[in-house]
Amino acid sequence: MPNIFDELNPPHRILMGPGPVGIDPRVLRAMSMPMLGQFDPVFTTYMNETMELYRQVFQTKNKWTFLVDGSARAGAEMLLVSLISPGDKVLVPVFGRFGHLLAEIARRCRAEVVEISREWGTVFTAAELTAAIEQHKPKILAIVHGDTSTTMAQPLDGIGEVCRKHGVLVYADATATLGGMNVDVDGWKLDAVSAGLQKCMSGPPGSAPVTVNERVAELVKRRKHVEAGIKPAGFVEGDGPIIQSNYFDLAMLMDYWGDSRLNHHTEAATMLYGAREAARVVLMEGLEPCFARHRQASAALTAGLTAMGLKLFGDQAHKMPNVTGVVIPQGVDPDGVRRMMLDNFSIEIGTSFGPLHGKIWRIGTMGYVCRKENVLACLDALEVCLRKFGFNAPAGAGVAAAQAAYAGK
Repeated sequence: MPNIFDELNPPHRILMGPGPVGIDPRVLRAMSMPMLGQFDPVFTTYMNETMELYRQVFQTKNKWTFLVDGSARAGAEMLLVSLISPGDKVLVPVFGRFGHLLAEIARRCRAEVVEISREWGTVFTAAELTAAIEQHKPKILAIVHGDTSTTMAQPLDGIGEVCRKHGVLVYADATATLGGMNVDVDGWKLDAVSAGLQKCMSGPPGSAPVTVNERVAELVKRRKHVEAGIKPAGFVEGDGPIIQSNYFDLAMLMDYWGDSRLNHHTEAATMLYGAREAARVVLMEGLEPCFARHRQASAALTAGLTAMGLKLFGDQAHKMPNVTGVVIPQGVDPDGVRRMMLDNFSIEIGTSFGPLHGKIWRIGTMGYVCRKENVLACLDALEVCLRKFGFNAPAGAGVAAAQAAYAGK
């Protein structure tokens, strides 16, 4: 007999790590809608609507604002492989794990990568970034907006202006911030931005919203090559080096999402439904109310953690409002606490990577999970688990402080 396993029936979890998070039920319902052909006029209308919705989420007028099929990393890799020609100089400021990721992707694109580094838990000043741009004269600045490995958000306002002055393109990874804090693509003069659904957008991993401006569009058009099986009659190829990935070829994706509808891949219809609804949900709440909800949850959570006698990690002036780092108390088993929270309370919190592994927990208040009842439940469960592992947190202090923060006291 074949081993066909049981029907899926995953346990209910409150996902309060650095992502993924629980999916908004409206997004799940949208993802259950019937399949359509990728060139059905109803489906292409949904594609166009999705583009317009994400223009509003990204706060941009960029025509080329669409989805890449794949996790948030797919969006990052698509933009970098399409922007970088072998030998291009790329400046990567590293203040956490995901700066290292951008540097690695750039190296795989055969770029000349220049890294500048900051201690994890801090961010770069505008003066430091400006000095690096002036010293190294890169073609591209590739920078993470919010790095969940450290819980820090790098200020980007003003950096685009500096890059324009020096003829540098700016790519920003907004995976951890889109929908949870301000990402002002046009106001900050960012040339290319990628994100994901699985954090503040309250969707599943598997679709990466991206946006690029006309500076980027002109660059990739010079590298435009179309595969032989779909090449239109009379097509003239660009004179630049071919983009090294077929799947992540921005020029061909622009043709697929644009008016020509030149076939490139089969669009992940269910993911598009989910991404479309995720953007609708954020915009129905309103960008600023959504950002305010995340800030309020952060204030309540940090008040509760502090009242429990725990130390917050990193520069709190630059902490993301959607994820909080907390220093693991001396002598407490970090994995034991996480396991007890999951097994006894069905609450998941995260550990971290590299130099922070085993030193901090990361507690996410993102998207659909960013609600008062979840913050209070997490603090209550954490207090119980800490007591079990020898840390004597003041009874009820965390929940009380969080409630006071929510009440504005």
